[in-house]
Amino acid sequence: MAHLQYHCYPGFGEAKREELWYSQAVRVGDYIEIAGQGGWDPETSKIPLNPDEEIDQAFANVDYNLKHAGGKGWAQVYKIRLYLIDISETSVGAAVRNFKKWLPNHRPILTCIGVNQLGLPGMRVEIEVIAHDKEGAEAAAAKGAA
Repeated sequence: MAHLQYHCYPGFGEAKREELWYSQAVRVGDYIEIAGQGGWDPETSKIPLNPDEEIDQAFANVDYNLKHAGGKGWAQVYKIRLYLIDISETSVGAAVRNFKKWLPNHRPILTCIGVNQLGLPGMRVEIEVIAHDKEGAEAAAAKGAA
């Protein structure tokens, strides 16, 4: 599948690529789809003990992942899947606070799902997104043609 461009950011992303045999993001033409991002520190892999800090870091990791894959971050996101262990008003409120911070100019479609467990011990949040990045795809194509 040579037309797909896979990406793994340094630290956590590269470690999980080797350990679990997956990539953090894939570019398919004009689109970037990312694997679920938790609230881990991308360098140390540690998950904050405070749930609000974990949710904040998960949103920052989404932005980091998109930019590492050649996108512009949250501004290009049109679809979000939000997985929460605790689907209480507190957790959803922290997510909404981050939506307003990271997405001040648009409101993507959202699916919020309550789950019993996530991929790593201690995780309470995981976010998957799909972003449309026409300019980045054009730049990558031009670079490949050069």
